[in-house]
Order: sequence, then structure tokens, then C-alpha cells
Amino acid sequence: MEKLQDYLLEKGYTKVKLKLTKTNHFEVKATINGVNGLFILDTGASSSCVGFDAIETFKLEAKDSNVKAAGAGATDMLTQISKKNKVKIGKWKKDKVALILFNLTHVNTALITHNAQPVDGIIGADILKKGKAIIDYEKKYLYLKL
Repeated sequence: MEKLQDYLLEKGYTKVKLKLTKTNHFEVKATINGVNGLFILDTGASSSCVGFDAIETFKLEAKDSNVKAAGAGATDMLTQISKKNKVKIGKWKKDKVALILFNLTHVNTALITHNAQPVDGIIGADILKKGKAIIDYEKKYLYLKL
């Protein structure tokens, strides 16, 4: 029987190692506009996000947005948007990616409280859909279609 990994690699996917945190989230390393960062992989987040404090770090051009962000423990958060970003996860890359910018303090406070590392943002369903993502929860790998 062919392994999932072999099948997906044969079909043009690339594999990226995921790290399970103490808070039971998967972390993934990604590069935005050439700058490395640490992100939570969140299939329930409709949009990928970066914290306001990382706008300069990731060379983002922020514009005001009418969209209000909501997440676990927080609602009606002000957001900005940054369009035309280059995102790279492992060997997978995409240009012209829009990212939502908002205050990630509540997320990082919760992570730090549970002895987990703070993150730069969240990789959400928008990027996962673009990459035709498949998650191997048991082996802790993310597969993205090249």
C-alpha cells in the first residue's frame, strides 16, 4: 500500500513539518516578503493574518479596512489589509497574497501563559485553499500543491 506522503509528493505536493505546541495548535514557519516568521496554522480562520506589530518587520503596506476581526475571546477588532505580498511556506510560494492585519496581543498572551512561543500571525483557510492543503495530523505534516 502506497504511503500518503509518497502519493502526494508524486502528485506535485511539497511537505512542510508542523510543530504541535503546548496549547495543541500547529505552528508552521513561513516567509512573508522575504522575512521568516512563526505562524499558527488555523483551518478555522477565514483569512491569514499578521499582527500590527509586525507590519515593518514583514515590509507590509497597510491600508485601513472596514472588516472587523473576530476570534476566540475577541470580537469587533479593528483591522487593516495588506495586498500583494509574497508568501512562502516550505517550497510552496504565492505572490499577490492579501493579509489581514490586527492586534494579536490576546493570541500571544494566551500562548505565553501556556509556555508556548508567541507567533507573528495566523495561516488561515485562504492560503490553505490556494495551496490545496492536506494536513497529516498523525505525522504532523502540511502538504501544499506546487
